[in-house]
Amino acid sequence: MGSESGRVQRGEQSRISQWLRRRQKPTVEDPGKQREALLLAVAAAGLPLAPAAHPAGYRCSCDRIGCPTPARHPLSFAWQTQSTTDRAQVERWARDQPQANFITATGMVHDVLDVPLEAGAAALARLLEAGIEVGPVAESGGTGEQARMLFFTATRGTPEDEDEWWPCELDCHPETMDEHPGLRWHCRGSYVLVPPAALPGDLAVSWVRGMEHPLPDPLTLLETLTDACATYAGTANLTPAAVAWPLGH
Repeated sequence: MGSESGRVQRGEQSRISQWLRRRQKPTVEDPGKQREALLLAVAAAGLPLAPAAHPAGYRCSCDRIGCPTPARHPLSFAWQTQSTTDRAQVERWARDQPQANFITATGMVHDVLDVPLEAGAAALARLLEAGIEVGPVAESGGTGEQARMLFFTATRGTPEDEDEWWPCELDCHPETMDEHPGLRWHCRGSYVLVPPAALPGDLAVSWVRGMEHPLPDPLTLLETLTDACATYAGTANLTPAAVAWPLGH
């Protein structure tokens, strides 16, 4: 009787030990669900999304031979009208296209100040030290001038005086870069990749500061960013054209 009782007790202890091991085992979050949650957080903040290309080895998933911006461009030429914050649509895209990157169309709810990574990191440290409210910030991998930091801000909108507004394309022409070397201001008519996004060569676009941070006025960041870009251009001995971000659209 005692032997039988001992076996039952040992069996119960074994089951408890197995249960405890299962409880203590760290859970690995499904990357697909994590990706979807990050995209939904962007949409919930009011930033419109649309599917984009993704890496295919070191090439782009699109059919264009020698794509100049592999895995960095929208899938559809109608991306501006396709972009949406609708949760159900973003969920469908994310689940139906598990490898797709996503872009967000700027100039409607938000703008993005896009600077070389080295300059952006220096500016971010200065802004935080000064107690200035900085919104979401993303890092885009790459080498040299391809490595970028993206500062998400509230949009400038369309001022009543149209002379005060300029299209995004003007911000990155070499002749305009002397004043703001390395800076590109994505506003109406432009887009950026949103994290998480994969780039060729095992590079990525990821959040440094997430969407829990409110979008700041871009003018509160501009002086620090332009100063950091000017310092970067000088120390790197680069011409303004060398640090300009390509149009890509």
